[in-house]
Amino acid sequence: YDHTVTNASLTNCEWADLFGYVGIEAVLDQMRMKTMKAGFEFNIMVVGQSGLGKSTLVNTLFKSKISRKSCTPNYEEKICKTVKLHAVSHVIEEKGVKMKLTVVDTPGFGDQINNENCWEPIVKYINEQYEKFLREELNVNRKRRIPDSRVHCCIYFLPATGHRLRPIDVEFMKRLGKMVSIVPVIAKADTLTVEERQEFKEQIRKDLDANGICVYPQEEFDEDPDERLLNHRIRESIPFAVVGTDQEHQVNGNKVLGRKTKWGIIEVENVAHCEFANLRDLLIRSHLQDLKDVTHNILYENYRVRRLNESNITFSELELSSWPTENGTDKSQL
Repeated sequence: YDHTVTNASLTNCEWADLFGYVGIEAVLDQMRMKTMKAGFEFNIMVVGQSGLGKSTLVNTLFKSKISRKSCTPNYEEKICKTVKLHAVSHVIEEKGVKMKLTVVDTPGFGDQINNENCWEPIVKYINEQYEKFLREELNVNRKRRIPDSRVHCCIYFLPATGHRLRPIDVEFMKRLGKMVSIVPVIAKADTLTVEERQEFKEQIRKDLDANGICVYPQEEFDEDPDERLLNHRIRESIPFAVVGTDQEHQVNGNKVLGRKTKWGIIEVENVAHCEFANLRDLLIRSHLQDLKDVTHNILYENYRVRRLNESNITFSELELSSWPTENGTDKSQL
């Protein structure tokens, strides 16, 4: 019995009446099961000068001791003479879902008297991860699942000066905005009054606009009206004014994460006290997959097209599964 459908305009109800339940929706459960088994990767970079609480904020975001500072025995804080990048990876599991989280720290950024070109090692690192992924993609015998070390999000820490963006902030975000999704945050925002905080946020948004700086979520990437509405509200709130801590305190009989001062407790997850919860929701609960999609489909794609158009990458180079070697080292493994 052949029940070929010739009327393409059948509604869901008409389809169900004619042929009964098909079960197409079960594909969502299949996708969920595969993702839970395989897990997924998420890579974030934290950039900002020393003393802004980058390690504490990352630990607070994922409620784990995952920052480089927390994972290094006998860690000693010292000012680096140059910007050095360190990546630390952890597998975090919650309700059966595994995530390999990599946090890339950038000690030394903005810590010198002369910070000229201090963003160059960061640009180099981001491009190296794109290049690594590209070479894996172009291998003849490529892996079924290519390891993804590309930076999906860069959290950029602004000091709570209460004034405006500094030249180093403008320069960094202008140069990196087309390469990686940047989420700016005001660090240690509890040092500002509510009025100072609001004025500072408004001034930063003006400075971003005046300098043509793209931060996440970019308006040009909004795909549907619901997404556009949500992202518009986020853009109106950026930069998030945040406070990080791993200390718990009792408030009205409940344990809360907070910073204790002589005036009271600043509750990290209380939106009336700071915008940490908004940042966490953006990075993890609402936009994590979108950050990965923007990285793969737009930012990496731009890099891939540019590299394949350059004269030094030709398809004749790619006929072998291995790239030319230097000193016996397979460049595809670098």
